[in-house]
Amino acid sequence: MKKALITGITGQDGSYLAELLLSKGYEVHGIIRRASTFNTERIEHLYEDPHVHGVHLFLHYGDIADSTNLIKLLYRIQPDEIYHLAAQSHVRVSFDIPEYTGDVTGLSTIRILEAIRETGSTAKFYQAGSSEMFGKVREVPQRETTPFYPRSPYGAAKVYAHWATVNYRESYGMFACNGILFNHESPRRGETFVTRKITRALASIKAGLQNKLYLGNLEAKRDWGYAKEYVEAMWLMLQQPQPDDYVIATGETHSVKEFLEEAFSYVNLDWRDYVEPDKRYIRPAEVDLLVGDASKAERLLGWKPKTQFKELIRIMVEADLAMLEPQKQKQFFDAGKTITTVA
Repeated sequence: MKKALITGITGQDGSYLAELLLSKGYEVHGIIRRASTFNTERIEHLYEDPHVHGVHLFLHYGDIADSTNLIKLLYRIQPDEIYHLAAQSHVRVSFDIPEYTGDVTGLSTIRILEAIRETGSTAKFYQAGSSEMFGKVREVPQRETTPFYPRSPYGAAKVYAHWATVNYRESYGMFACNGILFNHESPRRGETFVTRKITRALASIKAGLQNKLYLGNLEAKRDWGYAKEYVEAMWLMLQQPQPDDYVIATGETHSVKEFLEEAFSYVNLDWRDYVEPDKRYIRPAEVDLLVGDASKAERLLGWKPKTQFKELIRIMVEADLAMLEPQKQKQFFDAGKTITTVA
């Protein structure tokens, strides 16, 4: 039985990756931070689902800012594969907390690479890169050879982590890969990211619980894919005979405005009646266009995106509508009304 260690296991990508690895018979270990509130909603079903009883999923308290703890965990777990997904991953927030972002998003990669080297581990290592590293793009579409030009503390930290991974691969012969993943979304996306912010607000508006949605730059164009499919590419990278770096993307770009139009039209609403601009959400340095060329991943990994833009939005909108239904029922009860049927 292979063992995998995942940082950021409670996040969107971590939860999907844990599902994938468990389905392949892995023993999965995840690092979680101790907090006053629980943050394991995305992986709780892995314990509750009767079809996965007996799965080997273990959670360990730790922090990617604590190198001693990382070394102890590697000694104890002896993983075959390490997937480093944890980060301060919100681009706009990285401008407000740049030092913290640099530490958690950038230096954490060095801490794990050093832990691998210090313990003599032969684990294969995956570093979660980002299309934000391309920032002010030097060519369209962006591929593995496109020069980086980050436009945020987050993007800069990811560039540092990327080159640290390359350096340790070349200096110490580590099996270390960078996955340069373009935007990937799902119903498990964090609620402050623009796509989930839109679908969640849309559900609230449709339920009569919200009137307005405030957003920043509607003209920004992104390459949006389905997170559940992207984690398979992570796994495939570590199954190759040699380590390498790969762009994972759909090859299509759509604006935030297009996302709004498609999402609101799904429930027969006009987004212009509900969306207001808010300067607080404008970045000091904007990234106008991102679109990736994943031909290398298709050629060497056999990976291709399956879920298209409109289908991805449908999945997210339907999930948020379903999630809000109990709250909508409560509102009706609180208003003294009786619900006789539930659609």
